[in-house]
Amino acid sequence: MPKAIWMHKILSFSILLVFVTTCSAQRIALADTKVLRKKEDSLKVLSLQIIQGRTSADRFKADSLFTKIFVRALKVNNSFKYRFDSLFTISKIVPPDSSFKIFTWQMVINDNVIRQHGAIQMRTIDGSLKLFPLIDKSDVTENMEDTVGNNFGWIGAVYYRLVQKEAFSKKYYTLLGYDENNIRSNKKVIEVLTFNNGEPLFGGSYFSFPDNSLNKKFIARFILEFKKNASPRLTYDEDQDMIIYEHLISETGEMGKKYTYIPDGDYEGMKWKNGKWVHIEKVFTFKLEDGQAPVPNPIIDNKGTIDETKLKDNVPADAANDEDETKPPVKEKVTKTKITPTKVKPKSTIH
Repeated sequence: MPKAIWMHKILSFSILLVFVTTCSAQRIALADTKVLRKKEDSLKVLSLQIIQGRTSADRFKADSLFTKIFVRALKVNNSFKYRFDSLFTISKIVPPDSSFKIFTWQMVINDNVIRQHGAIQMRTIDGSLKLFPLIDKSDVTENMEDTVGNNFGWIGAVYYRLVQKEAFSKKYYTLLGYDENNIRSNKKVIEVLTFNNGEPLFGGSYFSFPDNSLNKKFIARFILEFKKNASPRLTYDEDQDMIIYEHLISETGEMGKKYTYIPDGDYEGMKWKNGKWVHIEKVFTFKLEDGQAPVPNPIIDNKGTIDETKLKDNVPADAANDEDETKPPVKEKVTKTKITPTKVKPKSTIH
């Protein structure tokens, strides 16, 4: 057999052996799965007590016990593969590359003090635990918007979405989070997580605003603060490949009081370009002209006469379903609005 073919076979076998070994090492043993399930049962009860505890002392105790048992559970070999699906009050997010998991949750101390807790579990080849605890330092951080910190200087939030991007051969993980700030306001956050020499780093120069923007300044993270009962949208739209959020205004005209901010119906956005989230002031430029607003299709005209031809268009949903229960629902065709960023005089925004 020629030497080249022999060497090729040896190399192929070696690669296959490494692959099989790695896959086997990442499986959870049956005995370990039973241990994790038992711990998860305890964690489920405690995670609910962190939220539902009658007093702050009850919530503190539940949080402390939860943290101890959770760390023990994560120490079980190959726990990275375990989903902890029953922990509904704990946010669990994994990036597309499955390089880590980030767990976050919150604990209400009182109406004005709400603390976030969390941890980053790294995926390891041998299934051992590599964990970075997240220590919320927002209470002692003077300016949260321009602070860059590691896991011991974390600006707390409960994360609900992760967007993975790349630039200059480096990976960037953008986290969208929520913070029940205090009795008067809530916050939503855009946080960029990177890893330097294997260590997590939160924040950095990843946001770009146009030259004519009132918000042209360095910010390490993007923060929307708003009135307690307001609910502005901040999300990542996969079709648009863009972070989209509602523009906020002060309902009382007091620009310095963030707890008066509410959405006004306009949308702003951020597009990833060359390692930065570039601000787009107006995401949707389509507006209805006067007289183009949708109007009802009345069955009875102004004279009180019933137009029977319109009855077929007003069949209740339940009645329509009775005609053919096996017929699948017809999806309405959704027309996407084309994004056409425009440069106009910016409104005062909150960041």
